[in-house]
Amino acid sequence: MKEHIEELLAQSLLHLQREGVLPKEPEPAIQLERTRSPEHGEFASNLAMVLCKAAGMPPRELAQAIIDRLPRSRQLDRTEIAGPGFINFFLNRLALSGVIKDVIRQGDRYGNLTPEKEENLTLEYVSANPTGPLHVGHGRGAAYGASLGNILECAGHKVQREYYVNDNGRQMDILAVSVWLRYLELCGEQVQFPGNGYQGDYIYDIARTVRADNGDKWRFTGQDVEDGLPPSLTQDGDGEIHIDALIKRARELLGSKGYSVFFNAALNSILDDIKDDLSDFDVHFDLWFSEQQLEESGAVERAIERLRENGHLYVEGGATWFRASALGDEKDRVVIRENGRTTYFASDIAYFLDKIERGFDRAIYVLGADHHGYVARLRAAAKGLGEDPDRLEVLLVQFAVLFRHGKKVQMSTRSGQFITLRELREEVGKDATRFFYIMRSHEQHLDFDLDLAKSHSNENPVYYIQYAHARICSVLRNLEQKDLYHNEAIGEAALDLLTEDHELALTRTLSRFPETIESAARSRTPHLLAHYLHSVATDLHAYYNAHQFLVEEENLRNARLNLVLATKIILSKGLALLGVVAPEEM
Repeated sequence: MKEHIEELLAQSLLHLQREGVLPKEPEPAIQLERTRSPEHGEFASNLAMVLCKAAGMPPRELAQAIIDRLPRSRQLDRTEIAGPGFINFFLNRLALSGVIKDVIRQGDRYGNLTPEKEENLTLEYVSANPTGPLHVGHGRGAAYGASLGNILECAGHKVQREYYVNDNGRQMDILAVSVWLRYLELCGEQVQFPGNGYQGDYIYDIARTVRADNGDKWRFTGQDVEDGLPPSLTQDGDGEIHIDALIKRARELLGSKGYSVFFNAALNSILDDIKDDLSDFDVHFDLWFSEQQLEESGAVERAIERLRENGHLYVEGGATWFRASALGDEKDRVVIRENGRTTYFASDIAYFLDKIERGFDRAIYVLGADHHGYVARLRAAAKGLGEDPDRLEVLLVQFAVLFRHGKKVQMSTRSGQFITLRELREEVGKDATRFFYIMRSHEQHLDFDLDLAKSHSNENPVYYIQYAHARICSVLRNLEQKDLYHNEAIGEAALDLLTEDHELALTRTLSRFPETIESAARSRTPHLLAHYLHSVATDLHAYYNAHQFLVEEENLRNARLNLVLATKIILSKGLALLGVVAPEEM
């Protein structure tokens, strides 16, 4: 409907341009928004106020000129000029009832859009280092990214969902050594565990699995391990120097084969756990992209060579630097260390280039708010590679804080370190977790109320929406129990009987669904869909409480059933896009 009115306005402006009332250049942008109240119609445009200077006319006079040249439309009841020059559009009942027809005829295809330009997108989200279980911070990125991917597809774009596995580099070496040291403890050795090693109970679990498979094959004495190492943090030494020396000692003692046993055991165990955790959270990926394979393929070297060819590298202090500060970053960045090893940032550059070479129009990154420095850094990298930086989009997700009984939750009662996504999901359920994570803008901090998320009350937004769907299902079940039936054809023919305020309000809200999808996709804001579904539920509950659906009069009964069926379809589809189940009973 919005597109129809925009086309009417475009035709009117074209007439005004031909008549010389408006200049032909530049072409005016049509601005049309939903009104806040039905008293002002369904849509309003400030076009006359925007163009009055160019036309040399008062806004209200120009507004009347625009209205006078609007093509006739069976969808419009009337137009009005309001305030300083707003043009308000009132839809007729035919247009509103057409929404109900469209929803029922299209089913779960209703709301699927055909954009002016379809984009082939790669959407990367979560991408947590496989060094431990996912925690509540990762959960918000997972829920946001998964919901955004669904909405972008509904808006007509191609979306590949991608998880970047950081299975290479120093943190993975620290993880492997942490497992080895716990393995040695299980073998009965006394070893000093570094304070900056990975401490969780899951490290012991992986070590037990390695020992069950290998026995004491990779056992060395504590003296073998620690002799000659620089002092650790607990010995008033430098913890980073100590653990790097410990990694080197592990490689020497274990050899490449032994070291890979602990490295792969840690990686595979944690990555499998992450995959299971995300699957249970209804978050799925088309590709799990390995950093290790990126490096082995030579992609990092190719990206560095591209930067060198474009004149953006220089050598200083034995390291190779990317002149990022000249391309918008706050400072230059090392891509090759003095020891010849490439940096994490070099891998990031290669990963972006790889996405572009795979043919994606745009690479979307969903990152935690603590990665805000990456925005300028990655855009500088795109420029340095000779690529359009606008093909790279970084979306930052703010932190989520859990509250229980009004107090901030500090620690996990089980792990003693952090609250895992699995713990959160088990406590409040998958649906509430998914919905609560995205019911605020990703750019805002989120206070996650555990007590509210678990409550079966109208104050709980996800319960309130799911209950609206379940209520409709209950009505349809009662239909059978009363030996009645729903004839959609009769209902469609009788939609003009839906004249009650609650019926018109609900129909107007249903008509906003495609616009909500378009807006949520364009602005990358799934919370708009969450708020919209709450509005649908509010109108449905009000309608349910004010009127009987299963009335004796056949035509009115079927018309009302068509309306609630259309509501059920939109609630079900909207919840599915957010990864939430639409229950039939509650």
